[in-house]
Amino acid sequence: MVQQDEVAVADQTGRGLVVELQDLTKTYKLGQTRVRALRGVSLEVRRGEFVAIMGPSGSGKSTLMNLVGCLDRPTSGEYRLTGRTVSRMPADELADIRNQKIGFVFQGFNLLARATALKNVVMPLMYAGLSRGEQERRARKMLQLVGLGARMNHKPAELSGGQQQRVAIARALVNNPSLLLADEPTGNLDSHTSLEILTVLQALNQRGLTIMLVTHEADIAAYAKRQVVFRDGRIVRDEVMAAPRSAQADWLASRQTRQTSQVTQEERAEESKGIEEGSSHE
Repeated sequence: MVQQDEVAVADQTGRGLVVELQDLTKTYKLGQTRVRALRGVSLEVRRGEFVAIMGPSGSGKSTLMNLVGCLDRPTSGEYRLTGRTVSRMPADELADIRNQKIGFVFQGFNLLARATALKNVVMPLMYAGLSRGEQERRARKMLQLVGLGARMNHKPAELSGGQQQRVAIARALVNNPSLLLADEPTGNLDSHTSLEILTVLQALNQRGLTIMLVTHEADIAAYAKRQVVFRDGRIVRDEVMAAPRSAQADWLASRQTRQTSQVTQEERAEESKGIEEGSSHE
């Protein structure tokens, strides 16, 4: 699903820190109530890691991802992204960092319905000061990278759910980010298609891309190299997995099961048809 010789993702040489969080807090005010969404969170994510951020609703994982994604700023504490302190940056600088350093993949594909896959992937480059030819060259390479080289001119309605999410991944990568944030990227997909997307993410991670994935499903987190679990705004477990599951192996097994099931259904249909025809001749 991911082409192995098309293009390298962001330069991930070395094993430096991509994300450094020190005693991060976030407090919201809802009417007269103060909600402490994060309570002193410290976390480091190194280049080339694939980290699953887990926890129930209200645990703080979504707040964390908003802060890591430079969509919001912490109440207190420090956040460094690739060595640069971003926790106290003004909004315009924060937006620049977000566009240059971070790629986003969401549960909803957020594609422009009237635009082709190629044009959807080009979108983040429109204000990057590149020629149209260079924009399209980069977008084509990203679509090839996620296995959609033959679908560049298709619109979202002409693509499956898994293909649409792969377009979204290509769009997230087109700026050559240091970090990919995936927020419930399989939430709108069936189990087989979810494995397709996880196969793409694992392959990109093997090429050196740093990934943080938010999920509330343990089955999805099992494909990450590291699991960080949140509860009540705090980290309650941070564990490196000895043997993450292989999404590609599970996808192949799922495909075999689906093919076997389809053959069985066809055989039953033929058998039923034969019985009906036999009854009509009696």
